[in-house]
Amino acid sequence: MSFLRFIIGLVLVVAVAVLAVMNSDMVVINLWPFYIDIKAKMSIVIIVLVLVGYIVGKFDTWAAYSPLRSALRAQKRQNKKLNVEKQKLVEKVEGLNENIESLKHSEPTAASEPAIGKGAKIKQKLSSLFKFKKKTKQEEFWCL
Repeated sequence: MSFLRFIIGLVLVVAVAVLAVMNSDMVVINLWPFYIDIKAKMSIVIIVLVLVGYIVGKFDTWAAYSPLRSALRAQKRQNKKLNVEKQKLVEKVEGLNENIESLKHSEPTAASEPAIGKGAKIKQKLSSLFKFKKKTKQEEFWCL
């Protein structure tokens, strides 16, 4: 795309240069609100007006993209904040993974065994509440 832009720009510069060289007559430029008359060669006037138009176009483009540039700056600030937060969370997760690995490799202590026993007792009591007894053959025959 930049190569195509370069080719088009080169063609335009050559066209303006040829136009400026071919028109070397003297002209009078009247700046109306100020009542100033300027005498200059047409080639100089053409080149100056093309450059002024180029600069005004660049300024207009710069001004039009100003909201986009401010949004990009805000996005960059937000990305930096999120990267810092992500780094904190990554460090926290690494610490938790290390804790998990150390707990897997460590042997259970005496303090943790009663808690497991209590949990097993509670689980057994709850399962017995919801467990249905199998009926024996005598219970199945109601008439006996």
